[in-house]
Amino acid sequence: MSKKLTSRAEDYSKWYNELVVKADLAENSAVRGCMVIKPYGYAIWEKMQAELDRMFKETGHQNAYFPLFVPKSLFEAEEKNAEGFAKECAVVTHYRLQNDPDNKGKLRVDPAAKLEEELVVRPTSEAIIWNTYKGWIQSYRDLPLLINQWANVVRWEMRTRLFLRTAEFLWQEGHTAHATKTEALDEAKLMNNVYATFVENFMAIPVVQGVKTESERFAGADETYCIEALMQDGKALQAGTSHFLGQNFAKAFDVKFTSKEGKQDHVWATSWGVSTRLMGALIMTHSDDKGLVLPPNLAPNQVVIVPIYKTEEQLAEITEVVNGIMKDLRSKHITVKFDNRTTYRPGAKFAQHELQGVPLRIAIGPKDLENGTVELARRDTLTKEIIALDALTEKVEGLMTEIQETLFKKALDYRTEHITEVDTFDEFKTVLEGKGGFISAHWDGTMETEDKIKEITKATIRCIPLEGDVKEGLCVYSGKPSKRRVLFAKAY
Repeated sequence: MSKKLTSRAEDYSKWYNELVVKADLAENSAVRGCMVIKPYGYAIWEKMQAELDRMFKETGHQNAYFPLFVPKSLFEAEEKNAEGFAKECAVVTHYRLQNDPDNKGKLRVDPAAKLEEELVVRPTSEAIIWNTYKGWIQSYRDLPLLINQWANVVRWEMRTRLFLRTAEFLWQEGHTAHATKTEALDEAKLMNNVYATFVENFMAIPVVQGVKTESERFAGADETYCIEALMQDGKALQAGTSHFLGQNFAKAFDVKFTSKEGKQDHVWATSWGVSTRLMGALIMTHSDDKGLVLPPNLAPNQVVIVPIYKTEEQLAEITEVVNGIMKDLRSKHITVKFDNRTTYRPGAKFAQHELQGVPLRIAIGPKDLENGTVELARRDTLTKEIIALDALTEKVEGLMTEIQETLFKKALDYRTEHITEVDTFDEFKTVLEGKGGFISAHWDGTMETEDKIKEITKATIRCIPLEGDVKEGLCVYSGKPSKRRVLFAKAY
């Protein structure tokens, strides 16, 4: 199969799909809408997971695990949540198969094995978790309860795309209980900020923090905080959400606590999550027509070393030097791979590592051994330079930081250039169809106007930014008074 990708300018969607497959990140499975995450893709997800898990634990959270199946009656307990996810649910109705006597070797559902109560395959876990919390919380001494789980969920999407929208995906979901409204709101804001810090510092993707409008809120939430990122094609991507659930789930499942004053009250709740959708964000923010471009903080291999040789003796000499290089780099906590495969020529190795986004590539051959040098190639800038061996470790260590910062700045510059203020609906439509990106515009605060703009343009309100222009104006569509500008965009 050819490694050359369709160009982004020619067909962005095709470029993305080809890149995911050809870079060995993931592939479609035998199950409609589900994916197989391949080892290289999963290695990136593991690095995301490890960093987020560290950040969660530093803010006092613990990991637990809850069942995949949710009894339908529990799922229905919180009305808004049930309605919000109903059309995406997969449901288990039977628990056993049997041989088909009319079709030897085939299996069919055993009609006698019908479940007394149908089970929903979790699209999210609020219902099963809050039913569990009822037994865990009795007193203010049990609060706050700060729990996270790493899990898979199922949402029966009709239109799927690897990482961005699949019927099953991996994620983490935090679920916390608090004694007061203020504590719960502070938690929701804190975790949204944790997400923003991770995505900016680790993934090198700038984000806008904000709150969702009522129609875009999580089903069952009183407020949804979010981080919104901008992809290279000018579309937005919701990279993470954190929800203030009020007392909605506590009331639905009758989760109460006794306060210090001896009074009983329902607890206050949050939930928050990010998923393997972050992999899609990573690909579409930094990558180019040659393949992936990975920030060093996420790359499974930050450095790859490719030997250039003709004889086994030359390879042995190069290997001895490379072993010293690897020891020095690993002492600086830099992940390095020596690609000494004999089944591929150097050019093929270069192409593979370029396609897979390895931040730095070192090439070393007999002449380099004579000169005490190596060739160092950067994936982000596609530039090469000759480096003295005795200066290599310090150079690579510095480049890890430089590449990370360069990728963030490039993405930030793109986003800055693609946030456009408009004051008329004609301007709105012109920018949306031509330039793309975030459109900063006044909105009158009504769902009617929000729905009408979406119907006409396919653009949605991505968020009401936590920071930014709070000056009053006139709604870009209705002309009615507006309290502040919000961000619109077409989105994934």
